[in-house]
Amino acid sequence: MRKNILITGASAGLGAEMARQLAAKGHHLALTARRVDRLEELRGEILAAHPDVEVVVHALDVNDHDQVFTVFEQAARDLGGLDRVIVNAGVGKGARVGTGAFHANRETAETNFVAALAQCEAAMQHFYERKTGHLVVISSLSAMRGLPSSMTTYAATKAGIAHLAEGIRMDLIGRKGLDIEVTTLFPGYIASEMNEQEQRLMVDTVTGVRAMVRLIDKEVAEASVPPWPWAPLGKVLKHAPLGVVRRLV
Repeated sequence: MRKNILITGASAGLGAEMARQLAAKGHHLALTARRVDRLEELRGEILAAHPDVEVVVHALDVNDHDQVFTVFEQAARDLGGLDRVIVNAGVGKGARVGTGAFHANRETAETNFVAALAQCEAAMQHFYERKTGHLVVISSLSAMRGLPSSMTTYAATKAGIAHLAEGIRMDLIGRKGLDIEVTTLFPGYIASEMNEQEQRLMVDTVTGVRAMVRLIDKEVAEASVPPWPWAPLGKVLKHAPLGVVRRLV
């Protein structure tokens, strides 16, 4: 069992619900985010429901790359090592490229890709030292294709981190003596603070995260989540003509 788990972006949405559900399974948690007050509130909630688990919280702005390494190292000391890291922190800002909103698209690119790279570096450095661990990267169904309008940069970053995770997974092939797994999840529409506007086929946060946690526990390589209807729809998004994809999104 991967006992000690670090989650970034844990102050709300999918990250907070993953913390609740993983604590219910007996995992000890290191929760990180910028909003420490929310983390402390979540910690209190979890400990009240599951007094046997250990929960530590750390302020972390993932765009402060040096801080990423420092916080991961401190969390590992707090819990006596990290068995799993869930790279979840991200933003959903963006605008049509060329409309004067470069600052928003740059923030999305930096947070969702460059900061995710820093988190993967810090996690894998720890796992290589321990020769064991499980890296989980939260991508998105939007990674399947380039998407229009405000989704363009976001989709590109989610494709980027999916390829990053795949490259890390490929590095592990044939490496004897290592018990390290890499999982990439591609969530469809799951209600969260980032994704509050109701969409067709959207599931509630608890249901969506339950499916995510199930796949994380199985340590699958890649999966769309929830599997139905997003696994078949992901294939459509990936292979359909651009005109068809444009109508779908």
